[in-house]
Amino acid sequence: MTQTAIPYVFMRGGTSRGPYFLRSDLPEDLDQLADTLIAVLGSGHPLNIDGIGGGAAVTTKVAMLSRSMDNWADVDYFFAQVSVEDRLVDFKPTCGNILSGVGAAALEMGLVDAQGEETEIRIRAVNTGAQVVARIQTPGGQLDYQGTTEIAGVPGQAAPVQLNFMGVVGAATGSFLPTGSLRDEIDGIEVTCMDVAVPMVIARADAFGLTGYESAAELDENRAFFDRMEAIRIKAGALMGMGDVSQSVTPKFGLLAQAQEGGTIATRYFMPWNTHPSMAVTGAQCLASCALTPGTVADGLLTRPKSSPAQVVLEHPSGTIEVLVEFSTDDGFDLISAGLVRTARKLADGHVYIPRSIWAGPEENS
Repeated sequence: MTQTAIPYVFMRGGTSRGPYFLRSDLPEDLDQLADTLIAVLGSGHPLNIDGIGGGAAVTTKVAMLSRSMDNWADVDYFFAQVSVEDRLVDFKPTCGNILSGVGAAALEMGLVDAQGEETEIRIRAVNTGAQVVARIQTPGGQLDYQGTTEIAGVPGQAAPVQLNFMGVVGAATGSFLPTGSLRDEIDGIEVTCMDVAVPMVIARADAFGLTGYESAAELDENRAFFDRMEAIRIKAGALMGMGDVSQSVTPKFGLLAQAQEGGTIATRYFMPWNTHPSMAVTGAQCLASCALTPGTVADGLLTRPKSSPAQVVLEHPSGTIEVLVEFSTDDGFDLISAGLVRTARKLADGHVYIPRSIWAGPEENS
């Protein structure tokens, strides 16, 4: 045998997709794991022609699952973002869209059992330590992907996946405001650096001479904007205590503008070297928190809800995403939890193959 077969389930989770593995079926060593995932996805080519990636950052994501050793959780979810072309793997962030498929994948893999009409699965995000409760539709004790829920960025309808995120504040940097300020000025641009579900650098679109309503394609073509944004992101990463972030997908970058389609606020989210076609689940939580926090760059762009929980509707290039935010204002803004509804669907399962020269299989873990 010149190739190694690795069992997997191929899932769409939210507006992303990728392979879901048992963590025990992959190398323990992170460097070898990175090489394995690069081979699986075909990173290094714009079409990922020698792997199962889809040629976009939202289709080169990986979930690795195991029964949790945490007393609170049922399942541990370890995430990897594989680059499309640069043969890089980032284990720092998590992904809420891929997390949308974790509950169903855990049922498919036998890590948990269905419980009645709806199965509640407690998930620990290994990368960030976030706690997430997922509610999966299991009528008659059987996993069901069919339903009438629609989410922007995905055609058709599917069964709802309810997600409630807890413990997401300061998960990456240890602080809600990693620089200690509600606003910082970097290269002449005011930004809010915030860490909720994912560390982000957030600015107003008009600060860059943009409307905030540009399509993802229009923004991707504006390389002068990307060059300026990346320079700010790298400097902000250092201010946030994250060190040199030039090779890391975090912190992410976001833009805000006044809502145009009846939502709470208009948003654009960057991954960070191209524009997200819709919105990341983690990014939605951070942007919603920024919108709700007085003194941030969101000031003047919205009428803030006064009571908790608040429904925050973020407009994005493909439509809208709703975040139900429970918060306290007793001592500044304190996020308690954020809830979203997504969908997921199993696309395929079986084995994915990589050259044996890269990894010979689980026996190398022993």
